[in-house]
Amino acid sequence: MQHRQSLTSLFITLAIIVALLSLWLSNRLVKELAEEERRKIEVWAMATESMAQEEEMDMSLVLRILESNTTIPIILYDKNSGKLTPRNLKIPEKGVAPYLQVKMEEFGRKHDPIALYEMNQLLYYDDSHTLKMLQRYPYLQLWVIALFIGLAFFALNRSQRAERNRVWVGLSKETAHQLGTPISSLMAWLEYMKLKGVERQLLTEIDKDISRLQMIAERFSKIGSVSALTPADLREAINCSLAYIEKRVSREVVLRTRFPEQPVWADLNEPLFGWVIENLVKNGVDAMQGQGVITFDISEKGKRVLLDISDTGKGIPKSKFKTIFSPGYTTKERGWGLGLTLVKRIVEKNHRGKIFVKRSEPEKGTTFRIVLKRFK
Repeated sequence: MQHRQSLTSLFITLAIIVALLSLWLSNRLVKELAEEERRKIEVWAMATESMAQEEEMDMSLVLRILESNTTIPIILYDKNSGKLTPRNLKIPEKGVAPYLQVKMEEFGRKHDPIALYEMNQLLYYDDSHTLKMLQRYPYLQLWVIALFIGLAFFALNRSQRAERNRVWVGLSKETAHQLGTPISSLMAWLEYMKLKGVERQLLTEIDKDISRLQMIAERFSKIGSVSALTPADLREAINCSLAYIEKRVSREVVLRTRFPEQPVWADLNEPLFGWVIENLVKNGVDAMQGQGVITFDISEKGKRVLLDISDTGKGIPKSKFKTIFSPGYTTKERGWGLGLTLVKRIVEKNHRGKIFVKRSEPEKGTTFRIVLKRFK
């Protein structure tokens, strides 16, 4: 997982470098083009002044210079008369003077006007359409790059999810299949021992363990399929799981419930949801090192049922709130790090709910919140 995160970080870093380099090059090109347009306008201003002078000169050259500007919008302001002469501007049919006044002020905010001292005029100009488009291009380019990066990550994420789902389904189905043969054999041996008159109490305990194995096999078989949800009292479902767990955890672990007096109905697959409770209790017991209190709180909010499971363990760093649900993450010397991953899958995929770390404090404990759909 760390290797994948490193590759992701490297990919993002390279994409940012490429985007910044592209932005720098584009801005440099825009700056050079803006300077070139400034020089063109200065030449145009000089040609305009030459037209007003009485000196003999090649007027055809001057006229060619004046006519060459077909892209840069300009407004020539005469200080004596206050007249505004536009060029390369789309003039409205009405309100010409106010329009030109607004445009002149707008041009002046962008570029310092060029003074024509001989004519006592000021030349205001705007960026050409090409330059404006080029100014917007880097940001459009960044948006396209970001879009492609987003689509790439989305496709990669979907592919990884599909692959993980196939692994989960295959592993679950194979586990259920492999458990089937020894369970059948144990059931046959149990019947044989009954015929041989083995002590009834011993047979009862063996029968319970076989039933437990059958339930585990059933759980694995349901992981890879769409689970049927039925209305169930969440209080009873939790109490049923706790009755089994209570006998198998340390006596120094207290399992406490704070439930409403009235039934709390939710859409559940009880065998799978029992697995969620067991995994969270085991996780809490490990965090408390076999000594402490695990509390179950149920509340309702609108169309949702909220289940908070709190322990008094060592807590979880805030940076790990999401990481703990990733496959392979574990702080224990033994184990595969699949417990909370399995819990998240059952809650979100099989029950269409949510699970997350609501809060956690070092050496004070952690609270997991499960959000389920309330049965109407």
